[in-house]
Amino acid sequence: MSIGMLLASCGNKDAKNAAAPAGPQAYPVFTVKSQTTELNSDYPATIEGIQNIDIRPKVDGFIQKILVDEGAVVKKGQLLFTIMAPQYEQEVRTAKAAISSAEADVFAAQLQVNKTKPLVEKDIISKYDLDAAQLTLQSKKAALAQAKATLANAQVNLGYTSITSPVDGIVGSIPYRNGSLVSSTSTEPLTTVSNTSKVYAYFSLNEKQLLDFSKTYKGNTLAQQMSNIPAVSLVLADGTVYAQNGKIESINSQINTNTGSASLRATFPNPVALLKSGGSASVRIPQHVENAILVPQKSTIDLQGKKFVYILGDSSKIISTEIQIMDLAKDKFYVVTKGLKAGDKIVLEGFQSLKDGAKIKPEEQSADSVYADIKK
Repeated sequence: MSIGMLLASCGNKDAKNAAAPAGPQAYPVFTVKSQTTELNSDYPATIEGIQNIDIRPKVDGFIQKILVDEGAVVKKGQLLFTIMAPQYEQEVRTAKAAISSAEADVFAAQLQVNKTKPLVEKDIISKYDLDAAQLTLQSKKAALAQAKATLANAQVNLGYTSITSPVDGIVGSIPYRNGSLVSSTSTEPLTTVSNTSKVYAYFSLNEKQLLDFSKTYKGNTLAQQMSNIPAVSLVLADGTVYAQNGKIESINSQINTNTGSASLRATFPNPVALLKSGGSASVRIPQHVENAILVPQKSTIDLQGKKFVYILGDSSKIISTEIQIMDLAKDKFYVVTKGLKAGDKIVLEGFQSLKDGAKIKPEEQSADSVYADIKK
């Protein structure tokens, strides 16, 4: 054989080797398994103390003393402000004087009755004189009772010049200073006292969420449904979860026509006064799901509003399969309601260039390692 023929023969072999198709490409796959999990729904909420009371004056006058500071913890009955209103002190003095005068009149009328009675009994004077004296006594007693009522009213008004806290709580802002003129018609209250030993977290659900809520928590009545709702948690403004759980205690059965939502109220204990009235947070409602099928979000494909995964079929061929998922997600995992079952093997990631029916070289990944990212 000539050298030329030999070179030509070697060239043909190289060309055949270059044209030989490559083997199936390797892709990570894992076995789907069912598990018990808990899904969380977060709803923006506004925090209010169980009592949030505006402190307003009932009488007109000048602030004489401010006996508390903003943020102070006060007890029920503790003195907060005193108002200088000398007119009410004068009314008390006048009423007391009127009582003294009325008491003298009653005494005099009583003496007249005592003087007239024996004279009538001896027929010295007519019974008409005794009746007149008794009527005068009765009139003077009525005047005395009225004077006492006037004094009581004056003392009540004078008592309004000392303003006390109606509840245990925390003092809010104080917009006024000593010497400020205040009245019962003042726009701003003297302050606000908030009882935050417990707090209310108000949040809303739209109509669809409310229907889903009713289907999730069974019960023939609203009270029974609320009793079946598990304890809820509170996510604070900094993203941390409040240490104590709360309970949903109120659901407004009417939909607000302006917002299309219904209001709910959860109650949380607040022993160290960490939660402030007027603050914001999110109420987190858990939902317990048995035998949930979870798939990583990175293992799914979005196509025309639908979600698909690649299931490993016979002969290592992949099958593009549509799945249906819950609205709620678990961290970076979807909860599959249809299209997958425990034991199915799906491609984990890196499948952007794959096509339905392609043959792959599966590299088995441990399901435990895949699901290790789920937060408990």
